[in-house]
Amino acid sequence: MTQIIVVIGAGSIGQAIARRVGAGKHILLADLRPRNAEAAAAVLADAGFEVTTASVDVSSRDSVRALVHNATALGEVTGVIHAAGVSPSQAPIETILRVDLYGTALVLEEFGNIIARGGSCVVIASQSGHRLGALTAEENAALATTPVDALLALPLLEPGRVRDTLHAYQLSKRCNALRVMAEAARWGKRGARVNTISPGIVMTPLARDELTGPRGEGYRRMIEHCPAGRAGTPDEIGTLGALLMGADGAFITGSDFLIDGGVTAAYWFGDLAPA
Repeated sequence: MTQIIVVIGAGSIGQAIARRVGAGKHILLADLRPRNAEAAAAVLADAGFEVTTASVDVSSRDSVRALVHNATALGEVTGVIHAAGVSPSQAPIETILRVDLYGTALVLEEFGNIIARGGSCVVIASQSGHRLGALTAEENAALATTPVDALLALPLLEPGRVRDTLHAYQLSKRCNALRVMAEAARWGKRGARVNTISPGIVMTPLARDELTGPRGEGYRRMIEHCPAGRAGTPDEIGTLGALLMGADGAFITGSDFLIDGGVTAAYWFGDLAPA
C-alpha cells in the first residue's frame, strides 16, 4: 500500500522536513490557501517527489476530518508534519488560540485515530512556549488532556486572562508540547510516535513578518545576543524533523525539542534576561 506523508502548512519548515522523509512516498500537502499548497507542490514535484494538494482549515473539525479522509483514500498514513500556524503579529488573540492551540489538538486527535503502525508525527511548536512562566500542575493537565472541543473554554484561556497576542501564542505553544506528551501515550497504542519541535527564529515568511512587525526590535535583539549569533534555517529544522520521524528516532516520543540557537538559554540566564 502507498505510504502517505501528510504535510499541514505549506511553508518552508514543512517542506524542509518533507524533503527528508518523503522520498518514495506520496506527499499530501495541505494548506488553508490552495495557492500556497500548489506553489509548494510544484517545487517538490520538480525535485522528483510525488505530491498532491488539499485545502484545510485546522480550526474546523469537519475540514480536518475531510483531510483525513482524503489522505486515507490515497493510502496508509505513515507520517504527519503539522506546521500550520499564525504568529503574534499576524492575527488577533482569538485566531491564535483557535489555530495554534485548538487546531493542533484537533489534528493530533483526528490523525491519531488513523496513523499507521510505525508511523510518526512532528508538530512545529515554538521557543515562545519555553519563555512562558510556570503553570500550575492543574493547568498543565488541563491543557494536555481536556477534550478538544472544550479546550478554548478553559479558565486560563478566558479573554480577561490572556493579556495580548504574544501571551496567546506562548500559551498555545506550551499547550502543543503538553498535548503531544499526552497524545504520545494514545499514539503508542497504535505503534506510532509523536513529538514537538520548538524552533527559535528561523528565516521564513512568518519570521519576516515578526521582524518587520511591532516586535521587530525584540526579534533582532534575540538574534544578536543569542549564543549562535544568527537566525536558523528551515533546513536545520528539517534535519531534526527527519531524525524524529525516521528509524534513528524510534525510541523518541512524547518529547519536545528546543532548537533556537540558545535564545531561551540567554533569556533565562544570559544577555537576554529581563531586567
